Amino acid sequence: MPTPTSRELPLLAESAGPRPLKAHWLAELIRLREAHWGPLEDAQIVRQVRQLDADLPSRILARAALLSQRENLSSLVDGWRRSATGILLLLFLLALISGAGAALGALGDGTRPVNVLWAVGALLGLHALTFLLWLGSFLLRPSAVTGLGRLWLWATRKLARGPDGALVPQAFLNLLSRAGALRGLFGSISHLLWLTALSAALATLLAVLSTASYRFVWATTLLAPDTFVWLTQAIGWLPAHLGFPMPDAATIRASDGTQALPASAQVQWSLWLIGIVVVYGILPRLVAGALCVAATVRALRGVRIDPSLAGFSTLRDRLEPPALSTGIDRPVDPLHEPRVHAPSLDGLGGQPVLLGLELPADLAWPPVDLPAGIRQAGNLDTREERNRVLDALAGSAASRLLIACDARQTPDRGTLSLIADLSAHAGQTGVWLIMPSAGAETRAPLWRDRLQALGLPADAILQAPSAPLAWLEPGHG
Repeated sequence: MPTPTSRELPLLAESAGPRPLKAHWLAELIRLREAHWGPLEDAQIVRQVRQLDADLPSRILARAALLSQRENLSSLVDGWRRSATGILLLLFLLALISGAGAALGALGDGTRPVNVLWAVGALLGLHALTFLLWLGSFLLRPSAVTGLGRLWLWATRKLARGPDGALVPQAFLNLLSRAGALRGLFGSISHLLWLTALSAALATLLAVLSTASYRFVWATTLLAPDTFVWLTQAIGWLPAHLGFPMPDAATIRASDGTQALPASAQVQWSLWLIGIVVVYGILPRLVAGALCVAATVRALRGVRIDPSLAGFSTLRDRLEPPALSTGIDRPVDPLHEPRVHAPSLDGLGGQPVLLGLELPADLAWPPVDLPAGIRQAGNLDTREERNRVLDALAGSAASRLLIACDARQTPDRGTLSLIADLSAHAGQTGVWLIMPSAGAETRAPLWRDRLQALGLPADAILQAPSAPLAWLEPGHG
């Protein structure tokens, strides 16, 4: 996949500005991948990112975005996210089915009386236990997650394939943990699933109680009737204050299964049961889910890149140009004595540029008859010189770039790779195969084969003494 050009980098920096979750997710994924399998080759990408007018975190995000595009990691994140969403939808479907099943199981088929305490236990027992455990989890470590959240995470990890795919959910968890959003997200999933199940149970209760006849009774061997009256009124106290009717004491005592009660008494028991489900089931999950969603959104808005984190701290010197010093802090080392460098290469963008590539001393360079309007970038013989020219061209591409090479040398992989890097910063690229004399031994055919395999057109491989400079002149067809 081609690397984005320098013209796309401002857009990339702008997209990383508001800190979208996926940008940070990709940065964490790249960090984990490099921690497991070593640094990725990123010289060209780092050179482009250094052109951004942005702080270090934004440059880290931009580097991660370019690397993930090249390494096809962005599609892995999108694929995992779609799978995780699909699993979550399946869990919501199961919650709907289980909620409706719990309501039908609590009421039975209508041939037997409904024990109100057993019905309340069947509808709210597991919900109450898990809700209390969630409240108690605030006394535990902050990374504790709910059972349904663990189930969702386990299922999504099972779908991850390959070493890079396994790192995608791990990067997601690391990001949430550092942002403080882990508890909120998994709490949101758990509460919303329970809310779905309880809502399905309520809808089933309303549908079944509206279309079938049920008798509600209480049954006890050890407890006195007054104890059951007190228990029923205690449970129904809060729903009664919210508008749900509650059977009076006489109706509760008469509901022992030995007496025939009027239909109005069964209606009171039905509304009492519905009020219990709404007040002690749906409302707590609705409030807790809303709080968890709000906490998650707030935490994710605060996601930031930590430049001191292992894997990010080593990028500072590479993504930020070192500070220039004008003072003398030690004596001059004779082996590293300052020297006069070539003139500044600013302004190469949009100009025809000529440069030599590791030309030996017996070849006269630069040409003495260089036409006006052509910029000369020197002879690239060291890594520093190559980086200097690449940095100068990274900001704005040259209109035409002519690279002079010694036709007597064998084109190695490093030379061809450098030609490819340089050609990414020019509108058109040509290679000038230079020979010191007409009868000299040459490897020009090998150069032509390798350069054409690199993607260079045949008419851009020049060899005649005068044609190369004419090809470089502005207006040459």
